[in-house]
Amino acid sequence: MIDTENKLANLFGFKIVPNGIFIDKEGTIRLLKQGFQVSKEEHVEAVRKLIRGEVEKVELEDQYFNPSAAPSDLEQQLAQTKFKLGMEYAKNGNKEAALKELDEALLLDMDNFLIRKQRWYIRHPEKFSPTIDIEWQQNQLKEEKTKEAQLKGELECGPEGCEIPGTLK
Repeated sequence: MIDTENKLANLFGFKIVPNGIFIDKEGTIRLLKQGFQVSKEEHVEAVRKLIRGEVEKVELEDQYFNPSAAPSDLEQQLAQTKFKLGMEYAKNGNKEAALKELDEALLLDMDNFLIRKQRWYIRHPEKFSPTIDIEWQQNQLKEEKTKEAQLKGELECGPEGCEIPGTLK
């Protein structure tokens, strides 16, 4: 399922993709994982166990992404609203207005990679198709984090640069 309106991200507080949600026939959530990866055997095996009925619920302990600081509830709501408005502008072809809203949303929720990557996609669609250029994203993130740190007076990237959670250099 693709969450084009970002509803699940807002509901569960996801700030990055991919995510995994397993819901049984009765509508009970049995697995909720930000950063679900089909390349991780532990994640795939958890789904198998749920399908076979071997377990009631699965909580995966691996840390895929740990945001540094959560925005306040008001900032979070405003960031979500600006994200939604920005995506609507983008859908209607108003790139400039979309980027204005998404840039403002990111200032409110700087650890939100859903917002950050949408900005990148609108500005640099060639970096996402036909394949996603992870190296470019790593460099872009380092550049942006450096600028953000200068604005805040701190730097959050190490000597090896900045990593997008779930990717390897």
